[in-house]
Amino acid sequence: MDSKKTRRMGKVLSDTPEKTIIVGVSWSQKDRLYKKSSRRLTKLVAHDPKEEAKVGDNVIVEFSKPISKTKKWKLVEVVN
Repeated sequence: MDSKKTRRMGKVLSDTPEKTIIVGVSWSQKDRLYKKSSRRLTKLVAHDPKEEAKVGDNVIVEFSKPISKTKKWKLVEVVN
């Protein structure tokens, strides 16, 4: 079944809170004037009910309904 929800792949930066992980998703932004690209990092707060992701793991997260004030993503799978 094909999911229409937004998915992102990133690296787990923190797993300290219970059932929550903080995922860093990097992307590149190009300067309009000088055309130089720079790397940016977006931090996403995701729900991890089984607490299977650890710091340093690559994971796939999916956009979902808000779980709390900041949690709007949920863990789909741990890649490695």
